[in-house]
Amino acid sequence: MVGLPYDCLANPLGAVRLTFEKAVGAGSDTAALDGKDWGTADLFRQFLFDDGALSQVPILNPSTIKRVQPNTLVRFRGMIQDMLGNEFYVGAYKDGCKWRTNKFADASPCPVDTSSDSRIWERQLLYCVPVPGQNSWVESSHESIKNPYTESISPPREKRPREDDSTMADVDMVSGHVPEDSPNLKKMREDGRTIEPSDLQMTGTEGKSSNLSLLPDVERNSFPCLVKIYDSPESSLKLNDVFEFIGIFSFDPDLTVDRDNTDELEEGFCEDALVYLPPAKVPRLHCIVHRKIGVNDFLSSPCLELTPSAIREVREALLGNLTAVLGNDRVAAQYVLLHLLSRVHARVDSIAVGKLSLNLTSFNKESISVFANRIKLAVENILPFTECLPLTVDYLNTVSLAPKKDYTTNRLASGFLQLAEGSHLTIDETTLQSGTLNSTGVENVRVLKNMMQTQKVEYDFTYYKMEMAADVQVLILSEGKSNILPADLVVPFRPSAVDPALGVNGEMLKAWRWYLATMKSLPHAIEPHMQKVVEDDLVAARQADRSLGSQEFSRWLTMGRLMSISFGETSLSMEHWQMVKELETLRKERST
Repeated sequence: MVGLPYDCLANPLGAVRLTFEKAVGAGSDTAALDGKDWGTADLFRQFLFDDGALSQVPILNPSTIKRVQPNTLVRFRGMIQDMLGNEFYVGAYKDGCKWRTNKFADASPCPVDTSSDSRIWERQLLYCVPVPGQNSWVESSHESIKNPYTESISPPREKRPREDDSTMADVDMVSGHVPEDSPNLKKMREDGRTIEPSDLQMTGTEGKSSNLSLLPDVERNSFPCLVKIYDSPESSLKLNDVFEFIGIFSFDPDLTVDRDNTDELEEGFCEDALVYLPPAKVPRLHCIVHRKIGVNDFLSSPCLELTPSAIREVREALLGNLTAVLGNDRVAAQYVLLHLLSRVHARVDSIAVGKLSLNLTSFNKESISVFANRIKLAVENILPFTECLPLTVDYLNTVSLAPKKDYTTNRLASGFLQLAEGSHLTIDETTLQSGTLNSTGVENVRVLKNMMQTQKVEYDFTYYKMEMAADVQVLILSEGKSNILPADLVVPFRPSAVDPALGVNGEMLKAWRWYLATMKSLPHAIEPHMQKVVEDDLVAARQADRSLGSQEFSRWLTMGRLMSISFGETSLSMEHWQMVKELETLRKERST
């Protein structure tokens, strides 16, 4: 970093080309640089993390894109929604006697002689979107820090003339036109997701959509970004994972391909129309550094010391708020708290260990009109990614909840249940009236039921189905026990009062968000002496009620774990196990 003549924020391409020139000058053969980093990633990691410059890098979103200048360093946080395969481009070429590079760029800084030596390199294409269901407070917690390189959009510049044969620089190879002997030829991945053409409409909407329409959702995916990945194994990037991509921003509405006037070179290398998403609507990010991020990375740290007493205070305050939201039903509030702390922490065969779906019953038209929105808003205020699904026969019969491959476009059509890990889904079953489900409706119910039972979503590839792991908390509101969607827990709702809306200050909300995210990630174990206590209690319960089976026992163990971590404890204590048993006793009394 010392003496670097380029500003990594304002002119990252200068730093890229400098490191390339140094690598070539040090004797590295350009062929040896194929698919490899020559020091660029290390340079930027030092700049961003060791030197603490990450906070200076603006986050790309609808509000900042108007200020961020092209070819500057940005970061984009989003979910991998579609994996579009690989593209090929002229990564290095000889300009006279000097080698130059086009890596991390859409176009070459100078004309390329098509007869000169060149190297064809490869990069992955990811279609990324803001995390589905991301609440507006998440974005406000991470407003980018303004830096000298973000300013208002410049006046319209003259349109750049299309390069002719001698100036063609950034060329992309269609996989079908790749030479058979190309060492870079790979099978394009099929397990991806894409957006219908209507979904590519970019809007200025921030946060999440306020309506519950689950048709192909333009607002939900209102700010897509085409991320180009270099020198990274495909196994490190998976569909539905949430990443922070840091790289060079490219947003050029003048960058077009004239399909009616292509020369021979362009026909062999130009981008596939499938991949060529309009630059005016979908910005490009040439990724230099990426890292997988979790819920904690979307939160602002509260002014709170991590002590057992502080955790208990936050827990009690959150439980009190949930109790008020639920009409002073503290039993239901305790179950909701455990539900909000649940996550899939292991998988044993087809069993997702740790999930705890919850069905609150006994709603009627009057109570659902009062409490449904209160519950929805309460969850939205403390969890970063939330969605709502109003269950109706008409809806189930007309939409596809699971992503489905469209072989006409060779893309995977969006499905509502393609959600990021840690998302929360509230299903309002009180809207369900009698009617007949068609084949689409039956399939949607099956997909929903399968997700609740196994925490997996089946992606439809027409000729076969592929299960993708999920980790989604599911809360069902219904009149009676749901016969369509069997939850792990069924709790009759017993409100006794409707308190006015409680005012919660920002610091308290931060503390609750931090509490839920942090406690969820705690490890947990059952010590040998407690294992014996639990085993004896399970045997006694089985003798008292022969209908109890492995599912009930597994649920109790999950509840014991969640009760412990709700107090910040990493091992089950007698006190917390007793609390679980007492809570279950109260629930059963309501069910009889």
